[in-house]
Amino acid sequence: MSTWRENLKRAFALDDGAVCVPDEHEREVLEKLAREIAKRELTGPALAFLEMSRPLNALSAAAIHFFTPIASVLASPVALRRFAEFLEKRGSIDVLCGMLEDAQSALERESRPPTL
Repeated sequence: MSTWRENLKRAFALDDGAVCVPDEHEREVLEKLAREIAKRELTGPALAFLEMSRPLNALSAAAIHFFTPIASVLASPVALRRFAEFLEKRGSIDVLCGMLEDAQSALERESRPPTL
């Protein structure tokens, strides 16, 4: 009887509660994306867009998979696939927002004149 109750408790669980941690390849792609966004001074709009589209990250991943043949003209198909697979994970938006903020602060540190 207890196993039935335990299974019922987990029947509608949204995630396992594990923190989303990108692997080495995903981290490389995400850091490059974050640096490019920060270089173009689009961190604010990117963060706003990510926060607004948080509930749709799985749909965004599916759209990236769908448009990969067309988008491969502009970006590496392997990088697009890895980015889409990363977006399918819960908590991926939080990780991406953190990387964007880190890239922006690193860019600001580099562009600051040295203090005496």
